[in-house]
Amino acid sequence: MQRRFSDYLIISLKGLAMGAADVVPGVSGGTIAFISGIYEELITSLNNINFSLFKTLKNEGFKAAWSQLNGNFLLALFVGIGISVLSLAKGLAWVLHHHPILIWSFFFGLVLASIIFIGKQIKKWSIPVIIGLIAGALVAYYITTIPSLASSNSGSLFLFLAGALAICAMILPGISGAFILVLLGAYQPVLEALNNKDIKTILIIGLGAIVGLLSFSKLLKWLFKNYHNLTLAILTGFILGSLNKIWPWKKVLSFRTNSKGEQVPFLEESISPLSFEGDNQLAIAVGLIILGFATIFILEKLGSKKQ
Repeated sequence: MQRRFSDYLIISLKGLAMGAADVVPGVSGGTIAFISGIYEELITSLNNINFSLFKTLKNEGFKAAWSQLNGNFLLALFVGIGISVLSLAKGLAWVLHHHPILIWSFFFGLVLASIIFIGKQIKKWSIPVIIGLIAGALVAYYITTIPSLASSNSGSLFLFLAGALAICAMILPGISGAFILVLLGAYQPVLEALNNKDIKTILIIGLGAIVGLLSFSKLLKWLFKNYHNLTLAILTGFILGSLNKIWPWKKVLSFRTNSKGEQVPFLEESISPLSFEGDNQLAIAVGLIILGFATIFILEKLGSKKQ
């Protein structure tokens, strides 16, 4: 596949969007990859990292191995993701703390639209496909109702495993890697490591993420090859069920004390904006939902042009 510099620039921009989504608990970078038309290429490229790649490197040299890896694509994408995660972590943390309704409204619109675009790629509907859709939705909804483990554990093995589990979720449309970190109680130490440029912690999490990514991508590749429609249905269900997590208006049922000694929400439930205590910011929130919805259309247009 011959690509120009502008094509790789667009791939990096999609990586920026994926990185931004992955920092927010409740939004999946995999959803962005799917909508923007690069998801299956990403999974295929990750599967190219195997023993035959090293054999090619040994026998034919770096250029042949880089071509087999689809290295230009992966480099452009992960540069975008890396820049986004490192630069937006602090900003997104601030927005989530000070303007939660507004940021969740934008992402709610984004994820809502993604259901339409992923669901319409299911070519043939059948009873197993419908069951897969419903099961995916129920599982994802249940995950959103689980309270965080709120662990203060930030040991190396714990962070390695957290990185491996989170990256698996990050490449699944509808399942947020950041939310998995929240469930494990690892979100705060990871965010702090990014904000403080804690290289050791970042490397441990990154190593776990690499191991998780390479192993899980093989399973996804096999599922897409052998059960394409069913896999799409389950992923669409995942996204549908995850909407509960990112509903902008919440009622806090209980609090917990975080590592800084601050009281933060522990258990929450989704409520109507009309019964929300305080300023529900309804007009701006609806506008941001529409903006998020429109953003998916733009990403999908960019993706379809590059297919």
